[in-house]
This record gives sequence, C-alpha cells and structure tokens, in this order.
Amino acid sequence: MEIPNSTQLELIVVDNGSKDGTAGLLAEANARLRKVSLTALTEPRRGKASALNLGLARAKGEYILVLDDDVVVDPQLVKRHLESYAATPFDALQGRILPGVDPEGNPADPSRLREYNIPMIDYGGEYREIRGLTGTNMSFKREVFMKVGFFDLRLGPGASGFSEDTEYSVRIRAAGYKIGYTPHPIVYHELNPTRYGRKYNRMVEYCKGLSRSIYRTDSIIFRVLPNLFANCFRYGLYRLLGKTQKAYKTEGRIMKCWGYLVGKVRRANARKISLEK
Repeated sequence: MEIPNSTQLELIVVDNGSKDGTAGLLAEANARLRKVSLTALTEPRRGKASALNLGLARAKGEYILVLDDDVVVDPQLVKRHLESYAATPFDALQGRILPGVDPEGNPADPSRLREYNIPMIDYGGEYREIRGLTGTNMSFKREVFMKVGFFDLRLGPGASGFSEDTEYSVRIRAAGYKIGYTPHPIVYHELNPTRYGRKYNRMVEYCKGLSRSIYRTDSIIFRVLPNLFANCFRYGLYRLLGKTQKAYKTEGRIMKCWGYLVGKVRRANARKISLEK
C-alpha cells in the first residue's frame, strides 16, 4: 500500500464474530507493520452496521475510508482517494469496484458479469456527482460522519441483509453534502461461486426490497405496484427476445418490488398486533 509521506494512516479492522483465524492473522500483521497504526477490534453483536459503527467510534482521521473483507485493493487506493478530495468539491466519494478472480484465479466472463452477483461500480473515467455509496471503497470526510452519525443497525448484512450504505447516503444528501464518483481508487471484488446465478440474484434483490421497506415510504399504489407490473412485462419481453442479461436484471427488479411489499405488510401486521395488545 502506497502512503503519501505527509499522511498519517490508521488501519482499523473489526472482527465481527469470525471463526477463520482472523484474530491470529491480525496479530501477525500488527507485528510486521511499521508505517501504519493497526487497531484490531472485536464486535460481538452480529451485523455489518454494528462493526462499522465500532470502527467509526474509534476512527480519528480527517477522512474515513470503508472497505469490505471480500475485496483486494489497488496499492494506490488511499493516495487516490485523497487526491480525489483535493480535486473535487465532494464530501463523500465512491471509487471503482471491478470484478476480481474466483478461488482458482479465473477472471470474470465479460458477457456474464451480472450473473456473478457482486457490486460493480464503473461510471467511466471522469469525476461525477452520484446519489449513493456502495458499501465498499467508499469514503467520507470526518465532518460528514459528525453530522450524519452512525449506520442504521436495522440494515445491512447480519440484520436486514442490505441497504445500510444506501440509507446512509440518503442522510448524507439530506444533511446538505455532495456524494461523488471517482474513477481513480480501485478495488477488485472476489468472485464467489456460491453467489452465482438466478437463484442467488432473486434472493438478494428480494432482501434489498425488504431492507428498503424499513426506511423508505414509497407509494405502493403510485410507484411500487406500477414498477412491479412494468417489470413483469419487460421480463417476459426480454425472455422472448433472448436478451438474457436484461431479463436477469429485470427479474431482480421484480423481486425487489415484491420484497418491499412483503416488508410493508409485515410491519403493518406487527403494528396491528402491538396495538391490539
């Protein structure tokens, strides 16, 4: 990892109940590191948001960079994030997320990228304003965190499954800050065969819908149902025309709408039961 000479880097790793020897690896790494301050923390509460919040509470830097455990970082990642802040007016940044390799070292098939079911971010080679962050290779200024606060514990892996990053982005924008895309800091997301294919995609998008139902108030009559019906029509059309990748994406949108509806019904029933008591 390339670290600018004028930069003091603190590395905070949060172990969220792993059973794969992470603690031992961190102890070994800490003994080897010289230019980086490594802090290894343990968060017993299940969930990515809990782990992120513990790390945020301990972070002292002017800029905070969030990474997941299933990406490989480019050696210039930190340098490129800092350069991007110097070159843009943004208060939070999303870097590129590109496909990495599978456990055997095989790269992704460009014609089947959606089927790997990994987050991919590549909006081209120029800076641009965007609406949201995508969970990894994302950064924000300390002042953003001080204003927006911690991640929502109801969301993300280990809780609802997804959307802790999306909901956080909503609060960032609501606080008056700008989110930008930068093409220069890059991470490579691992390809995990257990995530391949339609079944996993349907499950993921359904869970995203459930998560969205927790913090959003989209109109069911005027937005969710029309989107559901429109995507059902598109899905059938794409299948007839043999447009496999578009059908794959549209099927996910159908499941997201369905998950949102199910989530809203569950919460309405829970409120009803609570009132009856």
